[in-house]
Amino acid sequence: MDPLARQTVLAIAAGRVAIGVGAVFATRPALKALGFGEIDATGTSLARIAGARDAALGLLALAAHDDHKALRLAVLAGAAVDAADAIAFGAAARDPVLRRAGLGGVGLGGAAAIAGAWAWRRLGNS
Repeated sequence: MDPLARQTVLAIAAGRVAIGVGAVFATRPALKALGFGEIDATGTSLARIAGARDAALGLLALAAHDDHKALRLAVLAGAAVDAADAIAFGAAARDPVLRRAGLGGVGLGGAAAIAGAWAWRRLGNS
């Protein structure tokens, strides 16, 4: 297994777990750190749902750390979710109230999607 690709996947997975756990258990501070302003009950609930999703995807990749096929599948799923998140944040950035969070999310989600796609490709060559 390509060691650099593997380490990249595991680093993204660890970050995904940290962000996910933060979104679930420290929702308001996590959302403020991501650039969101005031959050209502709906926003808090959606953030917790997304946080649980991210934590689960990260834990899946971490659990697959020595299984080449499973790790490759986990990184592909994560990259797809990151790309979808980047698109959603891009749409949110059109709203002046959400611009800061939206642009930050485009950068973070886009970078994670690109890194995941790169790692997926490299893991395919192993």
